[in-house]
Amino acid sequence: MKSNQFGEKRLCTIFVLIVILAGFLALFIAYPIVSEIRKTNGLIDYSDIPKINRGGRNSWIDYDTPKSAYHHTALDGSTYDLVFSDEFEQDGRSFKPGADKAFEAVNLHYWVTGDKEWYHPDAVTTRDGKMEITITKEEINNMEYKSGMVQSWNKFCFTGGYIEINVSLPGAGDVSGLWPGLWTMGNLGRAGYGATTEGVWPYSYDSCDEGVTLNQSMPVGLSGLPGQKLNKCVCPGQDHPSPGKGRSAPEIDIIEVVGGSSKGTLAEASQTHQIAPFDPDRKMNTDYNTIYDQSTTKYNTYTGTLLQQFASALTQVPLNVYDGKGYQTYGFEYEPGPNGYVTWVMNGVPTWRLDAKALGPNPKSKVAQRLIAAEPMYLIMNLGLSDGFSPIQYDKLVFPSIMRIDYVRLYQNPKRINIGCNPDDFPTSKYINKHWNAYNNPNLTTWAQAGYSAPPYNLDGSC
Repeated sequence: MKSNQFGEKRLCTIFVLIVILAGFLALFIAYPIVSEIRKTNGLIDYSDIPKINRGGRNSWIDYDTPKSAYHHTALDGSTYDLVFSDEFEQDGRSFKPGADKAFEAVNLHYWVTGDKEWYHPDAVTTRDGKMEITITKEEINNMEYKSGMVQSWNKFCFTGGYIEINVSLPGAGDVSGLWPGLWTMGNLGRAGYGATTEGVWPYSYDSCDEGVTLNQSMPVGLSGLPGQKLNKCVCPGQDHPSPGKGRSAPEIDIIEVVGGSSKGTLAEASQTHQIAPFDPDRKMNTDYNTIYDQSTTKYNTYTGTLLQQFASALTQVPLNVYDGKGYQTYGFEYEPGPNGYVTWVMNGVPTWRLDAKALGPNPKSKVAQRLIAAEPMYLIMNLGLSDGFSPIQYDKLVFPSIMRIDYVRLYQNPKRINIGCNPDDFPTSKYINKHWNAYNNPNLTTWAQAGYSAPPYNLDGSC
């Protein structure tokens, strides 16, 4: 009996020693690792630590996504796997900075497009299984309207695949003014932070020629861009995330919706790849594209401005998918690169396809092949108000108005899974951390104002 008691005491002692040893290991090994993750100018790159349990999630796939949605049939008949989803089933979620693993609601005025609203995190929440972005008529920071913009910038990014969002649009389809947008941008540009987008948006270019220069070295009237800051011509050792490769922040819009009219004109969804450098007259070569149903989809006659070229089509939006009364899915499937494509989809039906050949070399404007966006892309969902996008019918708009997002799902070819904001072939983290002042201050409008300068380059390749 005594020997048994002695054995039990010895086991207890060993157990206590193991617990103490584990505590020391946690203190001297785990804590420095966690501290290192958190300390870089306050930035946490969630894309590199996807198992952190934030916002009710334990991976990039939402627990509430039905198993029937775990796979998707791609346009070529192959099967894509679900790699990200958010069903928004948990009510009352906050999207303030640091509150959610995947999304963050910004706190800024989107001055770039002359918006009349202030974007504030309080305008975004979840209710009844939906993310709600609400625009209200109320004074805030010298603006007359408050609304929301949600981004997955530097948290969740993807390269290639099919993204689908189920949405009930705000307001009414026969009233013009509200500007609901679902769109994507390369992680090197943070939407609303003008200093970060200067010289990188909306470039998608990997050539060393006049296309990277100020105004494309063309007469005034084609391009007003400052040149591609992170171009292929930049020499090794300069301030560039991957010297020898053209880097940028291209944009692919899932939808931007223009309201219709009481005279019977239907609302239209602009489905666009914004691109630079430009073709002559900012017009792509449509010979290589496909419009699947010309009774509902047409090319956008608006081809851009001095700051962007639109590769775009407009698709009619039915009146019964507004104000929570009806929902419709919007998305696009794309393959990045010089031989890639984008095909936009509405309610499961392809609307139009942009082939990279439509953005091929064009000596008239001194450009080579433009790329279907090859950068890691993040998602932006917002509800704006700007007469720079469409006429505002103030007498017919109703406030508050709500854009309701039922789910966001992303699928990729299982042989080409590519998620994360810092992939090896298109790194962004070190560059962002190095220039954190620009990426953390929405009041800075230029790269120089943030205290930085563009890296030098030579078109002849000499260093």
